[in-house]
Amino acid sequence: MAKTQKTIDSTNKRASFEYFFLEQFTAGLALLGSEIKSIRQGKFNLSDSYCLFDNNELCVRNLHISPYEKSTYINHEPLRDRKLLLKRRELKRLELKLNDQGLTIVPTRLFINERGLAKLEIALAKGKKLYDKRDTIKDRDLKRERGDD
Repeated sequence: MAKTQKTIDSTNKRASFEYFFLEQFTAGLALLGSEIKSIRQGKFNLSDSYCLFDNNELCVRNLHISPYEKSTYINHEPLRDRKLLLKRRELKRLELKLNDQGLTIVPTRLFINERGLAKLEIALAKGKKLYDKRDTIKDRDLKRERGDD
C-alpha cells in the first residue's frame, strides 16, 4: 500500500503586502532532524521572519518551528537562527544589493520539494509606502468584485 505524503507549501502573505519583490531566490535550509519532522507536520510560522548576513553567511531569523513532540529530551530551539544555503555568487550579489538603501531580504515561501528537502524562497524587497499599500488593497477589492481570481 502506497504511503500518501502531505505536501507542504506555505506563503508569507504579509510580506507581499508590505514589500515590492525585486528578485527571488530559492535557498536550502540547514536544519536539525527534529526541525524537518516538524516542518513536514506543518508546524511552523514564517510571518515575522527575516534574513540577515552574519559572518558572510545568510541566516533566517524568527522562523518559528515548533518542537517535535515525539523527540527525545534533546530537542531544537524554536526560534534559533538557521543558515540558508545559496551559491557563493548569489550570496555576493545579495550582499552588494543589500547595501542599497531601503532593501531587505524577506522569506516569502517555505516548501518541501519533490526530493523531500525543505526549501525557502526568499526575495530581495523594497518596502512599500502607505499609499502603495492602499493601492494594493484597492486592486484586491476590485478583483474580488469582478470575480477574478
